Order: sequence, then C-alpha cells, then structure tokens
Amino acid sequence: MIRARIISSIFIGLILLMTLTGRVSAQIQDDENNTLSRGEKYGVLFIQVNATRETTSDANLTVMLLVNCTADDVYVDYLNFSIYGYEYVSYDVVYEIMLFSVSVIKQTSLSYNKTMQENYNVRVPKDVWGLTYAKINLKYHIGNTPLTFDDTFSLTTVKNIRWQELEELEKEFELLNNTFWQIFKMNHTQDNLAQLNETYQALKGASNELNNTRMVVGILAVTTVFFVATTLYLVFRKPKEYW
Repeated sequence: MIRARIISSIFIGLILLMTLTGRVSAQIQDDENNTLSRGEKYGVLFIQVNATRETTSDANLTVMLLVNCTADDVYVDYLNFSIYGYEYVSYDVVYEIMLFSVSVIKQTSLSYNKTMQENYNVRVPKDVWGLTYAKINLKYHIGNTPLTFDDTFSLTTVKNIRWQELEELEKEFELLNNTFWQIFKMNHTQDNLAQLNETYQALKGASNELNNTRMVVGILAVTTVFFVATTLYLVFRKPKEYW
C-alpha cells in the first residue's frame, strides 16, 4: 500500500513536472493587417500578445494581452508586462527607455479555462525607433508549488520618420544631380552652382548691354527718319522763284 502511494506520488510528480516545464511558443506575422501575434505557454498559463507589427516615431502602437489558465488551483502572485525601446539622442548616443508598464494580474486565484484579456495603447516618443521588446515577469503557485518565469521577446518595429524623410531627399537629390549632369555635364555641387551663377550674371549683363544697344539704335533710326522727313518737307515746301 505504501509502495503504491509512493509510485503514485512519483508518477503524479513527473506528470506535473512535464506540464510545468513544457513550454510551447509560436510567433505569427500578419503583414496584411500589420499585426504580430505571439503565444507562449508558461507552465499552466498560456499568454498571447498581439501587437502592431510596424509603427512610426511619435505615434501609437496597440497591444492586446490574453491570459488563459489550463489548470485548477492556480494562484497568481503577479504578472507584470512592460515594453522597452531605444531613444536616439543622437546617432551615437542611445538610451534604453521604458515605453509602457502594467501589472496585469496581482494576487488573484484562477480556475481552469479562466481567460483574461486586456488592450493597451502605447505612445512611442518621436526620438524612439528601431526594434522594441517586451518583458513578462510572472510568479504563481499551482497547489503548493511555486513557479517563476521571466521572459523577453521582440515586439513592434518603429520606423524613423526623419530617416525616411532624409532617404526621400537623397533620392530627389540624386535625380536632380542626374538631370544637372545631363544638362550641364557637371555634378550638382556648391562650386559648380557658384560657377553657373557667375556665368548667368555675365550673360545677364551682356543681355542688358545688348538691349541698351538695341534701344540706342532704335532711337537713332527714329531720329534719322524724322530728320530725313523734315528735310524733304522743307525742300518741297520752299517757295518757287520767278525770274
């Protein structure tokens, strides 16, 4: 009888150990809906995190957290969820900062198939970009057995708006430089622009001189015509002399 109880206890303990240490995870990206879904089993608690797959600086990312209990007699001491990112003060000075933190469950008993779901909107500062990551800190008891899990995983990718604007400007500059080369056979540089500006000013001065010359010629032509006409008029209007 005692041996049977010992064998039974060992068997139950092995099953419990396999259940508690077994860990299954899955991560799925939905590009069409711009979402990232990750499911992980921490012992008898299954936790799923859905988040915006991509966002931009100075914008929001949406996070859904679901907890499902797959056993009875579970007491959660705490389940904390937090999100971190990287703040770029400059391109060579980067700080890790906390974007969001919440205590999802605290000192709560869960029964079999109990499900909890929370939704969060997380603001991303304008100087934060790159890959964000999440942390889960979990402690619970199943019966008298305490379990602790600390997990870190990648989350939303934050695109840098300023960097994208610079890339667009670079493309426009490249197009302008190609056009500049096709027209002037030179690169679009400050020195070449200064040279073209000097040439333009010289041509402008020559154009002004040409216009002035044309004006003088016009005035002389008008004056000449007027003089000839006046002379002819006086000749024909001169009184005839009778002898």
